[in-house]
Amino acid sequence: MSGRDQGGRSGGLRLLSRLLSRREWAYVLALLVPFVGLNLALKASRASALGSGGAGYTGFLAPDLLFCAGYALLWVGLFAAFRSGWGRWCVVVLFHASAVVVALLTVAAYRFFAVTGSRLDLDTVLYFLSSPGEVAPVVASEASPVLFAAVAAALLYALLGPGLLAWAVGGGGSSRPNPRPTWRAPAVAGLWALVFVSLSALVGAARGPSDGMLSGSPPVELVAAEVGHLGAARTYGVDAARVRENLPTATSLKPTPGAEKRNVVLISLESTRARSVTPYNRNLKTTPFLDGLSGESILAERAYAVTPHTTNALTATVCGIDPPDREETESLGDRIPSRCLPELLDDQGYKSAFFQSVKEDFERRPQVAKNMGYEDFYSLEDMNTTGFERANYFGYEDDAMLGPSREWLEQNGEKPFFATYNTITPHHQYLAPEGRHGRKDFAEDDQLNRYQNSVRYLDFFVENLIRQYKEMGLYEDTVFVIQGDHGEAFGEHGRYQHDNVIWEEGIRIPLMVLDPSRPASRVKAPVNQLDVLPTVADLLGYRIEGGEYPGRSIVDPLPEDRAIKASCWYENECVASVKGDEKYVYHYGARPEELYDLSEDPSEKNNVAADAPPGYLKARREELLRWRAEVEAAYGEGPGS
Repeated sequence: MSGRDQGGRSGGLRLLSRLLSRREWAYVLALLVPFVGLNLALKASRASALGSGGAGYTGFLAPDLLFCAGYALLWVGLFAAFRSGWGRWCVVVLFHASAVVVALLTVAAYRFFAVTGSRLDLDTVLYFLSSPGEVAPVVASEASPVLFAAVAAALLYALLGPGLLAWAVGGGGSSRPNPRPTWRAPAVAGLWALVFVSLSALVGAARGPSDGMLSGSPPVELVAAEVGHLGAARTYGVDAARVRENLPTATSLKPTPGAEKRNVVLISLESTRARSVTPYNRNLKTTPFLDGLSGESILAERAYAVTPHTTNALTATVCGIDPPDREETESLGDRIPSRCLPELLDDQGYKSAFFQSVKEDFERRPQVAKNMGYEDFYSLEDMNTTGFERANYFGYEDDAMLGPSREWLEQNGEKPFFATYNTITPHHQYLAPEGRHGRKDFAEDDQLNRYQNSVRYLDFFVENLIRQYKEMGLYEDTVFVIQGDHGEAFGEHGRYQHDNVIWEEGIRIPLMVLDPSRPASRVKAPVNQLDVLPTVADLLGYRIEGGEYPGRSIVDPLPEDRAIKASCWYENECVASVKGDEKYVYHYGARPEELYDLSEDPSEKNNVAADAPPGYLKARREELLRWRAEVEAAYGEGPGS
C-alpha cells in the first residue's frame, strides 16, 4: 500500500475519531445499521414481489438510500455536537425515540400500502392514534403473531441493544474522555444530511407514482404529502358565509293533494359495488333476489356514491347534502348542516329507527344517528348474536338485525315510520358467513371470492327483511330504497378496499327504489346518493319548502349530461366528476389526470386525457376543486369560517 493510501486512510480514521469515540461509534451504528437495513429490506422485498430485479433495484432503492444517508449523518452530527451533560442525554433519548417512530412508520407505510394500495399520510396516522378502539381490530386482522413478536423484539433491541454493544466494545470500562466539542464537523454533517434528504424527496417525486410501489422513502413521502395538501388548500373564490346561508337547515315537507303517509325503509348495502350484483352484471349470479326486485323497481342504471365511506355515504343519502372528508367524519355526531329525512318526516308524524349489526361506538354512530334525527338506535350490543356468525372485526352477519327489527315494528308499525338498516357483511375481512347458505365459487382469487359470497349473503338478508315486512302486513304501504353505500376494489387500479378508490369499482353502486304502488322503470341518466332524499319526498307526495337540496328526484326526467361529483375519503387525495359518458379524475398532482369514455371503456383502462381539447382538463379540475371548497365551507372549515 502506498504512503498516500496509508496517509489517506489514517487521515480518514483520525477524522472519524474526532467526530466520535470508538464506543460512541459502536453505540450509534448499533441502531443505525439495523434501521438502514430495515428500510432497504422492505423496499427490496416489495420490488422483488413485483418482479423487479437487477438494475431495477437501483431506481427503487435510490430514495431510501439517500434518506438513510441523510438520517445517519444527522445523528452522527448531533452526537458529535453534544458531547456530554443534558445536551447529550437529550440527543440519546431523541435518537432512540426517532429511530423507533420512523421505523414503525416505515413498517406501517409498507403494510398499509400492501393492504390498501394507498399511501400512508399524517391524517391516517393521527386517526389511528386517536381511535385505538376502532383501529386495533383492523390492525390485528392484518398482522400475524409472528409480526407482533418481531416488532416487540425490535423495540426491545432499540432500547437496550446500542448500550450493551457500546459497553462490550469498551470492555466494560470507562471510555476515554470526549474530545472538546467542535461545531464545524457537526455543521457539515447536518448540511449534508439536509442535502441527502432533499435529494431523496426529489428523486422520489421524479419517479412519480408507480403501480404497486411506494416511489419514495415512506417518511419523506409522509412529509411531502402534507406539503402537497397545504398547497392544494385554495379557496377558488368561495364565499363561505353565502354557502352556509344557502344550506338546507330550515327545510320542511309540505303535503300535496296526493300525499300519502307511507313507510320508508332504507337498506344500505355495505361495500357493495354495482358490478358485483346481478342486476348490473348478468354474468354474475350473486343476487338473484335483488335481480327479481329490480324488475319491480325504479332502477338507476348509473348510480354513484359521493364519498366511498359509510358514514359519509349515509350523510349524503339521509341528509341530502355533500358529506365532508375524513377529518370531519366523526364530527358529524356534533353537527350536520342540513335537516335530514328523520327530522323532516318527524314533522309529519313519523317514527324512526336505525339498525346496525355493528358495535355502537364505531365512528360515533349513535351520535351521528341522533344528529340525523333518528329516535331509536339499535346496534350489536342490543342484539342476540347466538347462532350468528361474525362477519368481520366490526360486527356480525346482518340477519342479527331481524329480531330487533320485528320487535320495533310490532311496537311502532301502526304509525308511519322511517327505518334504516345499515348492513356490514361485505366489509373487509369478507368472512362470508356460510352456516345457513354455504358458499359458491364466483372467482379464483380467494379474497374476491369471499367478497362475492358476502354480497350473496346480503341477497338473503334483503329477502328475509322483505319477507318480514310482508308477514307483518307492512309491505304494500312501504317504499324501499336499496343502495350500496360505496363500492370495493381488488387491485383493478392498484388500490384495495374503498376509502381512496375513485374509479368505478369504488363509487359505482346499485340503487333501486321499490314502491309497490308504482310500475317499474329505468333511469339512464347518472344519479348519486344526494338524489335519494328528494326522491323519497316526491314518492310520498311532499314538496320541499324553506330551502333546496342539491339532489333531484329520480322520478322526474333527468338530463343525461348532468355532472355527478365524487371525492375520496382522504382529504386532498382524489376527486372525480361524471358528465354523460365522460369521467374525469384528479389526484391533486400525485399522479396524472385521467379522462375516460365510459361508453367505450367502462373498466377505465384507456386514459384519454392527452387527447382533451386545450383548457378542458383545467376547467373540469377547477369545477371539482371549487365544489370541495364549498363543502369545506358548509362544515365550517372553509375561508371565513
